[in-house]
Amino acid sequence: MKRIDYLKIITEICRVILGLTFIFSGTVKAIDPVGGAFKIEDYFGAFGLSALNDISLFTSINLSALEFLLGLCILTASHRRITTFIMLVFMSFMTLLTLYLAIVNPVHDCGCFGDALILTNWQTFFKNFLVLLPASIVTYIFHKKMTPLYSHKAWWFVIVFGYLFSVGFAYYNYYNLPIVDFRPYKIGANIPQQMSIPDDAPQDEIEFIYSKDGKTKVFTMETIAEIDSTWTFVETKVVRPGYVPPITSFELYDSSGENIAETLLAESKTVFILVSPNLDKASDSDIDEINNVYDYAVERSISFYCATNSSEESIENWVNNTGAEYPFLRCDDITLKTIIRSNPGLVLLKSGTILAKWHYKNIPSIETTNSVLDSVLDDSAQNNNGEKCPRILFICSFILPLLLVWIYDLLKFKRK
Repeated sequence: MKRIDYLKIITEICRVILGLTFIFSGTVKAIDPVGGAFKIEDYFGAFGLSALNDISLFTSINLSALEFLLGLCILTASHRRITTFIMLVFMSFMTLLTLYLAIVNPVHDCGCFGDALILTNWQTFFKNFLVLLPASIVTYIFHKKMTPLYSHKAWWFVIVFGYLFSVGFAYYNYYNLPIVDFRPYKIGANIPQQMSIPDDAPQDEIEFIYSKDGKTKVFTMETIAEIDSTWTFVETKVVRPGYVPPITSFELYDSSGENIAETLLAESKTVFILVSPNLDKASDSDIDEINNVYDYAVERSISFYCATNSSEESIENWVNNTGAEYPFLRCDDITLKTIIRSNPGLVLLKSGTILAKWHYKNIPSIETTNSVLDSVLDDSAQNNNGEKCPRILFICSFILPLLLVWIYDLLKFKRK
């Protein structure tokens, strides 16, 4: 009777855990490279390296490619010794980094899984320390027990293809909108609903700390009535946060300083909003298409605004350079960056629901404006087949080459 190699089974399980985790992490980062760049800028700022912000996008794309490639290599057991060594070094560094982040908390969300899965710094540390780091240790020590999916003659293909696919995928999502939107402002989302708090949602659990005669005492909402004038307030602590809606604030201020967000969100007619967090950095390469959509809106009595966080001087420069005739609204730049990963980007709203979003490179051209926008306006249910097509295309373009090379490698080399 053949003896069961339990150590091999454990090693293979660790290999699968690491491979799938890193492929997932690299993929969600590549889906939203701009969001990754924002998170890296947060890290640069926290460590006093804001001068490196210009390379944040480059760093974001290559970090996602590195994670994706490491996951693919360890999942296929390509270059086992080198891959597991790099994985161990990477996880050792990340475990120490996340421990520092958990203690000091300079960045509230590590961004390890982008917006797809948000973990606290402590959750991230325990994930690394209890799962991924031990798994990387096991796979490094017992890397010879991992069974390669390809022969050594095909390892070069796995590495080159894995890196180029991830980088190309990230650049596609950069030059277009992310093919999967994990943020609360995705197409079909209703902003007022995203801001609402359900009646049965858990509330903040708060403690009130008071002092008297040199001693402190903690009071809760149930015991707060016991406090009299002899007690001195010290501080309030949130022991357990309650429910936080996906969108906590959405404000749009017109030229008179009035917040008209509620009015726009309640508007039963469609509303175009050109989103630009910073007009000084906004692209004007497709300004003809933007102005054409504005003309389309004027002809059909559709409201059109530009929401920005730019200064009056920047707005004036934009108007002079582009001939813009639409009114401008003020909005927090973080909100604008979250709404759409494009500067500028175009959003179509109706009754507070996001009907469509366009990257500035994909705004309907002069020739297609009527047909494209009329189609969107007529399809209030938002058929997302157009979004599903590139997802399926990318999945097939990733799996098929690896599968074909695996079959070729199996028939030609492994058989020998």
